[in-house]
Amino acid sequence: MTLPVAEKDAGLDARVWSQILARYRNPSARRGIVEILITAVPLVALWVAMWLALGVSYWLSLALAVPAAMFLVRLFMIQHDCSHGSFFGQRWANEWVGRVCGVFTLTPFDLWRRSHAIHHATSGNLERRGIGDIETMTVGEYLSQPWWERLRYRLYRNPIVLFVIGPAYVFLIANRLPIGMTHLGWRPWLSSMVNNAVLAVVITFMMWLIGVGPFLMVHLPVILLASSMGVWLFFVQHQFDETVWADGEDWNLQHAALKGSSHYDLPAVLRWFTANIGVHHVHHLSSRIPYYRLGRVLKDHPELRDVGRLTLWQSFACVRLALWDERAKRMVSFGELRRA
Repeated sequence: MTLPVAEKDAGLDARVWSQILARYRNPSARRGIVEILITAVPLVALWVAMWLALGVSYWLSLALAVPAAMFLVRLFMIQHDCSHGSFFGQRWANEWVGRVCGVFTLTPFDLWRRSHAIHHATSGNLERRGIGDIETMTVGEYLSQPWWERLRYRLYRNPIVLFVIGPAYVFLIANRLPIGMTHLGWRPWLSSMVNNAVLAVVITFMMWLIGVGPFLMVHLPVILLASSMGVWLFFVQHQFDETVWADGEDWNLQHAALKGSSHYDLPAVLRWFTANIGVHHVHHLSSRIPYYRLGRVLKDHPELRDVGRLTLWQSFACVRLALWDERAKRMVSFGELRRA
């Protein structure tokens, strides 16, 4: 199904696209099992290779941490699809595969599912920011803050904090104690505590098996690299020049999904490792589409390719963007604000 010519000329209608994309939602259990195997088996093999490489050179072990982290990111994407109920057709399969993945990604499944559902329901809504997203101030809000609050926000938006310190904090500390999620009830805490308990057993066993030092030397680089990669992907998916934010009656869920989410057009190898999460505008329009069908959507509907499109090179310019300019209707940098 494609859009009529009149609708194409009038522009992309997000509600129409939501209906068109519904036919891509059916998951395949066989494909899901294959995706798990081609992700988990290489991840385990690389982890073992890193441990064995310690006897040769720690630099060799660290070099292997890069592909291992990329496979861990891919495992997180499986967990991500499970949280949307799109990886398998059965709810129980999505939930238990997601929970097992959550042990390795340091992300309690039920906690993540709840916060991520809120992110999808409120993406681009200025009145409902703060859960499952990257903190974003408007220009007016920033200018109205006292100097210490502006300093805090500038530090938060510093690339070292945003992509190195922040990810480590989220996955190693915040996911262990979801203090900021108490208003969502007891389930986030239960999810974290169960995840912590299983993690404690697994980590204790691995430390007993290979030693505390070797375990940390192998596992920490993988976790830190993967967490930074994951936060970078999430950042680029919504913090780009042509994204949209709105409030009140001006905000529309489908329009925010299509226009407020980027198409991060990565090279083929990176698309595979990131499980097509770069096709984020389509994912937000129809989150029940399994990631292995997102590529098919773009092949069948090439008119979606250029919506919010960012290449890998172009994405690096997004780092400077920090504030939503309500008058210009675009993201701006601190430098642009200062010059204005």
